[in-house]
Amino acid sequence: MPDFRLTGAGGTPGGLVAFFVGLGMTVAGAYLLTTQVTVYGGSWTLGGYSAFGLSLVPLLFGIGMLFFDGSSRLGFLLMVAGLVIIFAGILTNLTIYFVPTSLFNTIMMLGLLAGGIGVVLKSLR
Repeated sequence: MPDFRLTGAGGTPGGLVAFFVGLGMTVAGAYLLTTQVTVYGGSWTLGGYSAFGLSLVPLLFGIGMLFFDGSSRLGFLLMVAGLVIIFAGILTNLTIYFVPTSLFNTIMMLGLLAGGIGVVLKSLR
């Protein structure tokens, strides 16, 4: 018969309240920090022309090969490579700005985030 005793965070007794307090602090700090960020997308060009269509080629070939043969390793590799290229292309063309805010708000956001991560890690050991 399995043992269904409730253990705390990290499999040790106790630490469950500290874990959830730290998790709440981390989520609050991350939320406040991300609300102060503005993100703009840029154009994805190669030699002056749009390169997004070119990045779809490995993905489409991979999907086509997988429809032809569902166990094709090359098809799976091309599909994953195409997804990685698209994801990397999107990330590299983002421009991220931190919206001006007061020093107090910045310290509160970063303090909540760092303190929450510290409390979570402490409760897990």
